[in-house]
Amino acid sequence: MIYSNLSPIQFNDPLPDSVDVVIIGAGVIGISTAWFLAKRGISVLVCDKGRVAGEQSSRNWGWIRQQARDPAELPIMMDSINTWQSLSKECDDDIGFTRKGVLYAAKNDREMAAHERWMDIATQHQLDTWLLSGAEVDELIKDKPGQWKGGMFTPSDARAEPFKAVPALARALRNRGGLIRENCAVRSIDMQGGRVTGVITEHGSVKAQSVVCAGGVWSTLFLANLGINLPQIAVRATVARTAPAPDIYQGNVAVSEIAIRRRQDGGYTVAASPQNEHFIGADSFRYFFKFVPALYQSVRFIKLRFGGDVIDRMLPTRRWRDDETTPFEQHRVLNPAPSQKALNSMRQGLKMRFPTLGEIPFEEVWAGMIDVTPDVVPVMDQIESHPGLLLATGFSGHGFGIGPGAGKVMADMVMGNPAVHDLTRFRMSRFSDGSPMVPGPGL
Repeated sequence: MIYSNLSPIQFNDPLPDSVDVVIIGAGVIGISTAWFLAKRGISVLVCDKGRVAGEQSSRNWGWIRQQARDPAELPIMMDSINTWQSLSKECDDDIGFTRKGVLYAAKNDREMAAHERWMDIATQHQLDTWLLSGAEVDELIKDKPGQWKGGMFTPSDARAEPFKAVPALARALRNRGGLIRENCAVRSIDMQGGRVTGVITEHGSVKAQSVVCAGGVWSTLFLANLGINLPQIAVRATVARTAPAPDIYQGNVAVSEIAIRRRQDGGYTVAASPQNEHFIGADSFRYFFKFVPALYQSVRFIKLRFGGDVIDRMLPTRRWRDDETTPFEQHRVLNPAPSQKALNSMRQGLKMRFPTLGEIPFEEVWAGMIDVTPDVVPVMDQIESHPGLLLATGFSGHGFGIGPGAGKVMADMVMGNPAVHDLTRFRMSRFSDGSPMVPGPGL
């Protein structure tokens, strides 16, 4: 069964005349930002062209991972995982949060050496990460012993159920007075006196002192209409869930071919990182040279494709008037077809590495589009050319886990509070000030 999250509209609050802050995008970043603003007494409206968590925020692996993070992300992530734990108690619904650890299993000396290098970062941040021998990995994974050189393990890492977590937080946000409107595309922003004064949606205008763009893969297109250049590409990732299966490992485990995590329903979420795909389009050429370092580093993990609607990708609509129907209204929810190659790769990976799961059927398969920047870390910044406009995007496959931490960062930024973390690496200007694009830990 192929997954589609075009569910009935559940959030249809009326548009107010004004709020303090409008947030564009009801994924994990947008909803988390709104949550922390509302907790501080700031009136907030979240608009989404489609559904709350309709795209990547419900289609990801469900990992909440500190292990192997970019060093600049790690402090935010350490805060985020604790925040997830708090939110799991504040939400009325069970979001599936549990700390069962993240394990990276290594097959050879080369993979172990990569884990050993990251241990310096773990030590600096006093993270409970340690290296394992092959025998210790076998004690954790109850399947096909003897195949591992060793591994890296962080027992405090966690997981949650993406399709439950963000909608649950959205409902909690409404209980705090936050407004959410689905099927309400923001077409553009209002500016007066040289600064942002609100937004123009397909249903009317709303005045606001600040606007946060948290539009995921759509952020580049939205900003292009404002004359703002954001280098970002979309990468398709295919995921599956199995039928209920024997319990071979309670946490999240990744090897070079495949990644799995235990689910609340007794199955496993399965993914194959080497089969992530970028479909060539105009942005591929527009931002090619900025992405060269990341593509070189990720050549084993991102496949370039020409298939599908290549003409539309090569000639995208990048400009429109406020009274025109926009691409956001024409494509309410991105629901890409899963990759059959990725599904075949998953099946082969299971048979090779976790044979107990090798023949367990996939009950559901889906794909999502990941927003990826040239250095594989996000942008969290104010847009200098448009005072009052802030940007949170490009989380490059790491957004679900870091979402609440990023929401705190953005709420502080909106309110003008001093930054709790060093945000230098996440500034927008790095793409234009000549800074080298140094890729983070990858997808």
